[in-house]
Amino acid sequence: MATNEQRREAAKRKLAAQQANRAQQAEKRKRNTTIAAVATVLVVALVASGVYLLTSAWAGPDDADPAAAAQGGGPDTSGLPAVPLPQRPTALPASVNCEYPASPDPASKPVDPPAGGQVSAEGTVPATVTTSAGTIDLTLDRALAPCTVNSFTHLVEQGYFADTSCHRLTTSPGLQVLQCGDPTGQGSGGPGYSFADEVFPELTYGRGLLAMANAGPGTNGSQFFMIYGDAQLPPNYTVFGSIGPEGLATLDEVAKGGESTGSGDGTPNIPVDIQSATVG
Repeated sequence: MATNEQRREAAKRKLAAQQANRAQQAEKRKRNTTIAAVATVLVVALVASGVYLLTSAWAGPDDADPAAAAQGGGPDTSGLPAVPLPQRPTALPASVNCEYPASPDPASKPVDPPAGGQVSAEGTVPATVTTSAGTIDLTLDRALAPCTVNSFTHLVEQGYFADTSCHRLTTSPGLQVLQCGDPTGQGSGGPGYSFADEVFPELTYGRGLLAMANAGPGTNGSQFFMIYGDAQLPPNYTVFGSIGPEGLATLDEVAKGGESTGSGDGTPNIPVDIQSATVG
């Protein structure tokens, strides 16, 4: 039979074992909680990234709330260098065939579509967009996107962009652009016709480039965006020209003014109303 001392020692050992077991369980719960927290952060980050890509891929109308109060300024990109204009890996022939079929939605402003057929793929076209925020000088490159340059030039010559506003400014790292070209100012308008993308897998984006917005493959119309900072996008958006120093200075000032929602995507706090546009 166990003595009292032996029973006390056994009780001590049992208590110590219970305490050790509880400590192990507590440590295990702590590790599981930490792992779960890390997993949650990763999932949230991935979801946020996915939402960012979806809502910033130029695939639909502007999501900015016009009634939202201004939430401070945007980035200062004035010291950033412009990137070189992309080059096609294989040069186009001297002329290409362009088609401008009617789109499902009618024109947001009366305009005739360009005539289809052979279009020059050589040379550049200077363009000037005069806005309430300042002048934006552009150089359109036919060798890069001849059908797009032909359409843009055609719209300018018919006064399509006059008296319209640039409806979207994005200011978040990864997407810093000003989007224009919709007479409705809502992000869903167009010229009543569409045309094919002029893209290639090597295409990248950066400060100083002029590109077409779209709602999916082959849906180019009149909306375009001007990159004043970063633009981490897939090669799905036709680059058809570059922005000059005066234009970048104008865009930098607009960007510093911020956008209406404070979320990095809204209407510019400094209005950009296009008063006129000319080519040549």
